[in-house]
Amino acid sequence: MTTTTESLPIPRLAEQFLLRRDMTFLNHGSFGACPRPVFAVYQQWQRALEAQPVEFLGRRLSELLRQTRQRVATFVGAAANDLVLVPNVTYALNIVARSVALQPGNEVLGITHEYGAIERAWRYVCHQRGATYVNHPVTLPVTSPDEIVAQIWRGVTPRTRVILLSHITSPTALIMPVAEICRRARAAGIISVIDGAHAPGQIDLNLTALGADFYGGNCHKWLCAPKGAGFLYARSEWQSMLEPLVVSWGWQPPEPLSGSFLAYPEGRPLQAYYEWMGTDEPSALLTIPAAIEFQQDNDWPSVRRACHALLREASQCVLALSGLPPLTPDDNGWWVQMRSLPLPPCDPTQVQARLWREWRVEVPCFIWEGKPLIRISIQAYNSPADIDRLLAGLRAVLA
Repeated sequence: MTTTTESLPIPRLAEQFLLRRDMTFLNHGSFGACPRPVFAVYQQWQRALEAQPVEFLGRRLSELLRQTRQRVATFVGAAANDLVLVPNVTYALNIVARSVALQPGNEVLGITHEYGAIERAWRYVCHQRGATYVNHPVTLPVTSPDEIVAQIWRGVTPRTRVILLSHITSPTALIMPVAEICRRARAAGIISVIDGAHAPGQIDLNLTALGADFYGGNCHKWLCAPKGAGFLYARSEWQSMLEPLVVSWGWQPPEPLSGSFLAYPEGRPLQAYYEWMGTDEPSALLTIPAAIEFQQDNDWPSVRRACHALLREASQCVLALSGLPPLTPDDNGWWVQMRSLPLPPCDPTQVQARLWREWRVEVPCFIWEGKPLIRISIQAYNSPADIDRLLAGLRAVLA
């Protein structure tokens, strides 16, 4: 494969990751991968906890979480009081789904690009409350964000109570025009809920400016924190609506409420309901600042540009192999380090299995809306040799 200088790998960064050397890993988007220095900090937190559990959990943890929350808030452009640290986006958006006061006849509008676990959460809640989850089609290919906005907005009705939208979609890997959708939703009195699983670390965030009512983010994917590190952002005017998934110490203040068991006394901070669920392992959350620092120390905007350039070249080769048009234009307004591409007619499950079994290439292949797709992720540890191996495998398997 012909490569540009910009797309050449950065060997010192590739060596920083713990991934096996006998494989080509093109699936960072599923679970991420943690660099050695960040993983070392993670283990330090684990050791500190085990050295004196009562000291760590009983006397230090609250302040440590506050400091972490402040660091995350600065990174994503939000006020620390508007964030809660949680294990992942699925947990975060389940909080929102369980808390919204849906009534019979209400609609929750999602699109056909949503992540299955989040879609299931909203379908479950809608079923429990007599509301309807609308799986609205947004067809591809597309050429402009305005086209996406128009397609999404055609699904809005007078019954729409919530709009659910991924910032970067999981199956199709598209950067969605969420700011405009959030703006329109607010003007229409509709709650906007954004699944930001793939955004932190892959694109710059300013949640205050973005305007979502709720935003869930993962830090273990593109930010490269350990598994079990995420956050929920909630605009201040909506925080009193949120209910805990697990009722624990934070549900009431230390003094018993007189007369009745009313949750959410006035002035209770949002974090109180979520950051002490009983004995837990908070090390992954406390390591998020180390992941942020790792990327800042290694000029991550340059890393993203190099990854994008390599992914562009890989895309051109895969499209030439398939003879099919791309889902979106070839620029970073639509994708940065992760891109889904069409495959010719095939069984994508078998393609993925054979790529791994015969070529040791880890990359997801699947059916979306009746079309076989391959989703390629490029991270700092990837190189042109990885793409060459993928292409060789695809030629053999698709033949």
